[in-house]
Amino acid sequence: MPDIMNNLSNDQHSILVVDDEVPIRRILSTRLSMMGYQVFTAADGVEALEIFELQHPDLIVLDVMMPKLDGYGVCQAVRKISRVPIIMLTALSDVRDRITGLEMGADDYMIKPFSPKELESRVRVILRRLDAVKPSKYHAPGVLEIGSLHIDRNKRQVSHGRERLFFTQMEFSLLELLASRLGEAVSRQELLQKVWGYGEESIVDTRTVEVHMSRLRHKLKENLGASVMIHTIRGVGYALKYDQSQILADQQVS
Repeated sequence: MPDIMNNLSNDQHSILVVDDEVPIRRILSTRLSMMGYQVFTAADGVEALEIFELQHPDLIVLDVMMPKLDGYGVCQAVRKISRVPIIMLTALSDVRDRITGLEMGADDYMIKPFSPKELESRVRVILRRLDAVKPSKYHAPGVLEIGSLHIDRNKRQVSHGRERLFFTQMEFSLLELLASRLGEAVSRQELLQKVWGYGEESIVDTRTVEVHMSRLRHKLKENLGASVMIHTIRGVGYALKYDQSQILADQQVS
């Protein structure tokens, strides 16, 4: 039977902790519950998907190396049906293995052994964004409009004309921040602090930003052509730019 701590009210954020190591499940379950979250735990990937379908958690903390179905498989299955934020836990030393999780749709990763306090900080930042009626802590509420692109900060939804566009929670937060400062370069460090919640003293692999930015850039180009594009500013970071003249050019090509 799944180890479910279900003594909190239904209006609390819920977290699914997936790890085949009993001590890690116990530590995270206890600490996150003490923070006021409803916590579900699973010992393998198959059990994780079963609990996910039943409980619809707000966030998943997901180990990579597990029996029956590994974290990559769980991440792929979840991403087919949900944008729920996923933080992956990995003991893999190869950077390519860590990047694989991000490319499959994970929002962030932590390397084992990790600091529970650091994990709690990242969980807190991510879950604060999930409250649809509250504005982002670093932006004013409302709708951002860039040509035919509409970014609803309250509902955390994006549309192009009448068409709804699909973005993960992390991709939306990146787009929201860049759009609020249209044409302005935003550094990788600021993105890591405001979107991922890293502290100024944190030592972070900036490829986390690069992988998410690559996916976001691809989705924008696929749906808006060259009219709204993310530009890499060498030595600084990224900027979102709007080129109205490209709309007609893209229409002529299509």
